[in-house]
This record gives sequence, structure tokens and C-alpha cells, in this order.
Amino acid sequence: MLFRRPSDIAPSEITPKHIFLNRRQIMAGAIGSAAAIMLPAVSHAASLQVTKSPLSTDEPATSLDDITSYNNFYEFGTDKSDPKANSGTLKTKPWTVKVDGLVDKPGDYQLEDFIKPYALEERVYRMRCVEGWSMVIPWDGFPLAEVLKQVAPQSAAKYVAFETLVRPAEMSGQRGFLQALDWPYREGLRLDEAMHPLTILATGIYGEPIPNQNGAPLRLVVPWKYGFKGIKSIVRISLVDKQPQTSWNMQNAREYGFYSNVNPAVDHPRWSQATERRIGEGGIFAKRRPTLPFNGYGDQVASLYSGMDLRTYY
Repeated sequence: MLFRRPSDIAPSEITPKHIFLNRRQIMAGAIGSAAAIMLPAVSHAASLQVTKSPLSTDEPATSLDDITSYNNFYEFGTDKSDPKANSGTLKTKPWTVKVDGLVDKPGDYQLEDFIKPYALEERVYRMRCVEGWSMVIPWDGFPLAEVLKQVAPQSAAKYVAFETLVRPAEMSGQRGFLQALDWPYREGLRLDEAMHPLTILATGIYGEPIPNQNGAPLRLVVPWKYGFKGIKSIVRISLVDKQPQTSWNMQNAREYGFYSNVNPAVDHPRWSQATERRIGEGGIFAKRRPTLPFNGYGDQVASLYSGMDLRTYY
């Protein structure tokens, strides 16, 4: 499969200049003996020698403040500011990821062991929320396909199912009489979607570990799908033979399909999907931009859905 290589992104478009230069200098060894002193305090990306992927977009990235303060994570509340305000109670160490189902090599992995075999890459991806807003996020992560190859899916495996942590004592949105969703949060992909090179498991944002409010310590990123498909705080990955249940589809199947590919031609029942509001570009009164089919990744992924009516398989 061929991919177009976008031009390199200007450093000032990705991080504040002083942070960017500090990170790159450390990685290159340009600051000599000072690196030995600073290394324990630098980002996980620098210490793990993250490389930038040619699959990145060349669009300017959304600010770290916007990314970490405006998002959905219903385990901590339903308002956009709730995840940042309420997620400090989440303990992410130690963390175990279970891989099971139709695989030859199931197991329960400590997060460090789960990540260790894979080279991290910086992936600057567009993210389109089903609610009609968007961001550009510089993730650090690795292809989900690499994990799946290691656990050896069996021939009967057709889908990959994911589950989020259930820990009401630390996740305030999982407590109380009225619950927004049925926990655990569940998501799923077809196996070929999961194996696609664009699909990653992310461990960082802007060269730092993912904050709790954005899905620490491990989350899924599938950039051609609406953002709710990117399940956060993953504790289980299962290979299955039937299409798995997914949380928002269980909540309201009419509004949230299993595939949830970004499609400007298929409106949400309560609003148009033809345009989007880019966070950080002038607030709610900013000029809206056209939404791109598959969120702009159609050249890479449209072939996955050849022959499917995307108005039906939404």
C-alpha cells in the first residue's frame, strides 16, 4: 500500500520553540554532559528516541492546553472540563493489559513489558469528534498491528474488542445513581482496520506521557474514525470472531454505528457532519471548515470499505 509523504512540519507548529529545541537537543546529544543531568527529567519521548512518522499530517497542531482541557472521557464526567478536573485520582502504576480470545499467545502484561518491544513514533493526526469539532494531535505511539502480530491471531479472529478500566473509586463518572454509559467502556474494530498502518496505540502527547484526562496510560487512535472510537485507558484487548458490542452503539444504535468512519455526507440525526469547528481557532464563532471524507485519510483507508454502502454501514 502506498502512502503520500507530507512535507515536514515546522517545529513552531508542533511545540513551543523552547520545548521543541530542548527535546531535540537532548535526543541528538547536542548538549553534551548536560544531557546526563537533564535526562531523568525529560519527556518519555526523548528518552525512548521517538521518531517522526511519514504518515503525519502537515497541519499545525492544536495547543497542549486545548488538547488536555477540552475532551470527552465520561468515566470522569460529561462536561468537557470534567476529565481534567476529576482525573487526578486515577492511578496508572502499576497497569496491566490483558490480551486474550482467539490468539495463540494470550497473556497479562505489565504496561512496561507490553510497550517495550516496540519503537515509538510521533504521529501528528487529525482528530474529528462526532460532535462536530476537531483537533490536530501529536501522538507518540506504535502500530497496533505490531502487537497483534506478536500475539498471533487465529484464523477465526475477525474483530478486535477493547475495554477500558473500571475503577469507580478513582473514576467519579462510574459512581452514583445515574450513569452515562454501561461500564466498562467498550470499543471494537474489524481485524483489517486494526492491522492498518494508521491505527496506533498511543502512550504520549507532545512528547510527554498521556495525561490521565486523555486516556493514560494507553489509548487507541484510529484517525479516520470519529474520536469516540479511540478508547482510553485500555486494560483488555480481545480477538473475537463476531462483531463486538461497543458502548455508544449500545447506548443509541441509531446515532452511533459500529464503523463510525468520518463521513460529511452522513449527518448525525441531530446535526450536520458536513463541517467542523477546529478547537483553538477563534472559539464557537470561528469559521467552520469542510469535513473531509475519512477525515482526510481516504487515500489510505477507503479500500477497506470497497463495495460497502457507507450510508448504511455508518
